Amino acid sequence: MTDENTDVIQGTLDMLILKTLSLEPMHGFGITRRMEQVSRGVFKINPGSLLTALQRLERAGWLDSEWRQTENSRRAKYYSLTRAGKKQLEKETADWARRASAVARLLKVEA
Repeated sequence: MTDENTDVIQGTLDMLILKTLSLEPMHGFGITRRMEQVSRGVFKINPGSLLTALQRLERAGWLDSEWRQTENSRRAKYYSLTRAGKKQLEKETADWARRASAVARLLKVEA
């Protein structure tokens, strides 16, 4: 028996982070936990990939960040969506819906 692939679909991590942060500001571990919970364990987020993506999204102006205390009284960097990030999420969501629809049509084709 082979292990099922639990990686996020290539090219979707940024969109999934933006969507997760559209709900509320979160720290990195919270983002990872929320994405794994909502996907019911289908997606496992690599911490290194998440950090790189968060830095990229912040440089692009789609995220803001600030240091805060967590519920466990630890310091963590909390990320929140900017206005530009909300627009980018809308763009990426529309593009994803278009592509997913095209894949669904291709999978329905019968010989």
